[in-house]
Amino acid sequence: MQMEEKQFDVTAIGELLIDFIQYGMSEQGNPLFEANPGGAPCNVLSMLAGLGNRTAFVGKVGEDGFGRQLCTAVKEQGIDVGGLVFDGVVHTTLALVHRLENGDRDFSFYRKPGADMRLTAGELLEDRIRSARLFHFGSLSMTDEPVRSATMRAISLAEESGAMISFDPNLRIPLWDSLELAKEQIAIGMAHCDLMKISDNEIQWFTGKEDFDEGAAVLLENNPGLRLLLVSLGPGGSLGFYRREPGQPMDQVTRVFVPAFLQEGTIETTGAGDTFMGSMLHHVLRYGLDGLDADRLKQALTFANAAASIITTRKGALRVMPKQAEIEAFLKEKQAEA
Repeated sequence: MQMEEKQFDVTAIGELLIDFIQYGMSEQGNPLFEANPGGAPCNVLSMLAGLGNRTAFVGKVGEDGFGRQLCTAVKEQGIDVGGLVFDGVVHTTLALVHRLENGDRDFSFYRKPGADMRLTAGELLEDRIRSARLFHFGSLSMTDEPVRSATMRAISLAEESGAMISFDPNLRIPLWDSLELAKEQIAIGMAHCDLMKISDNEIQWFTGKEDFDEGAAVLLENNPGLRLLLVSLGPGGSLGFYRREPGQPMDQVTRVFVPAFLQEGTIETTGAGDTFMGSMLHHVLRYGLDGLDADRLKQALTFANAAASIITTRKGALRVMPKQAEIEAFLKEKQAEA
């Protein structure tokens, strides 16, 4: 099947949950939380949908008020929810995001179990995966069974259909039984993807290398099928490593660094990585992995850094992703200031 004949540009599998994000304190000194629709895969899809891409989600929520809230929010973003399953026994997964004094986030999950963990391979709407140009997944759907087997089945379907495959480790330590299991499953994800985004702390943890270039060399050498490696550095910007052919040695890899756009109006960083990822996938869909070069990679990283910067000034992510015109105006303003 030719890529242009596919029904969807991107299909993603994984967690769809409520992010209770802390915004201030009550008069009695208690933390105040807002129930934001979230989950990395759908955040990525929301960014992509806002940029004009056809998107679909495969996953599971509880048959409860939060599950219905999430279904409504995802549909409002133009994301197909034909592959969304409701669980009548286990509730929707919840995450509490506390803001620490240094600006970092501390996650607490209510997922023992959560509905997203209970998606089975038999519940997959396989046509949503077969009919996508690109398939995206993360490691949270690999923490437990049966969703781990459902994810592996979805990867197989994507591979059989000839789709590009993208992966985001998105390590959340409290959700794993052990870091050894996390490393094992994330390695499996890396072995099945054409492109991947990994954060600064994740690449250091996974490879044992403090230097990002050294860490990238380890990942590219161990995963010959990996064509595009993206390293998000938070306020430090982003790195892109691209090889025109699978297995190309490190000395032939195109390396691009783009600094971040820092803003005084930043309120929290939840969803910034997902915004970045969605923006990069948009450019991959536009050019294909064979159509990238240093200039296009720099253009894509600059666009993605700008989008991520904008989202840090907003509460939540899924419902407030920046649009193309807004990102372009932001970049034009930054260029004028330079």
